Amino acid sequence: MVVSEPVGAPRKATPLQVAKAVLSAFIGIRRRAAHERDVVAITPLQVVVAGVIGAAILVLSLVLLVRLITG
Repeated sequence: MVVSEPVGAPRKATPLQVAKAVLSAFIGIRRRAAHERDVVAITPLQVVVAGVIGAAILVLSLVLLVRLITG
């Protein structure tokens, strides 16, 4: 027996949708309609994981940039 999602249930967000939502949060820009759509689809765990990954990439990029500049 195959269990399917109920009709009208929100779909889980894709990793690309989560990345776009977290990136726009880092930058500080977000449309209300996109925010409301993401609130339904993105789980808190997805946001936390994407935020930690995004922060790590940002910090590592800055460290690499400083090392390249200072030689």
